[in-house]
Amino acid sequence: MDINKLAPWNWFRKEQEQEGKSLPVARSVAPSFEGSPLLQLHREIDRLFDDVFRDFPFSSRGLGRSLAPLAPSAWLKPTMDIAANDKEYTLSVELPGVEENDIQLEIEGDTLKIRGEKRQEKEENEKDFYRVERSYGSFQRTLSLPEDADQDNIGAKFNKGVLTVSIPRKASARTEAKRIPIKS
Repeated sequence: MDINKLAPWNWFRKEQEQEGKSLPVARSVAPSFEGSPLLQLHREIDRLFDDVFRDFPFSSRGLGRSLAPLAPSAWLKPTMDIAANDKEYTLSVELPGVEENDIQLEIEGDTLKIRGEKRQEKEENEKDFYRVERSYGSFQRTLSLPEDADQDNIGAKFNKGVLTVSIPRKASARTEAKRIPIKS
């Protein structure tokens, strides 16, 4: 089944292209086991689990281990909803704990970049203890805009931790139906 028939425009094409470049480290295996069918089965099972857990903030290899070796971009990648109708595309990006002035929207060619930084600091000073918790991190989402997106009229609103980006659609050139005669 061709997934492109169900979702004809891949908004995340540029983001997916960049993901492969972010981790230059490759796992090496001892050469004596390279052609082993058991090793091939092991790799295939690892790949299947990685595919299943790809959208979670951890990988299947990270279960039961320290979280330090995981890619930091996976932790601060905000979730997003994309909706479309005849007049516009609507993107809703969840950004809890992010201030409006810490968000940037940029368009480069046919690419929309949503960048931001989350800064959170909590300090408690009670009679018997003193505690300070800090959380910092930046994020970026890179979206490929469809050809019918009107880049000059994009609008954005930020309300209660949700960024809503409205992308109007250009009116497509309507062509009149041409009747084709059937010859007998």
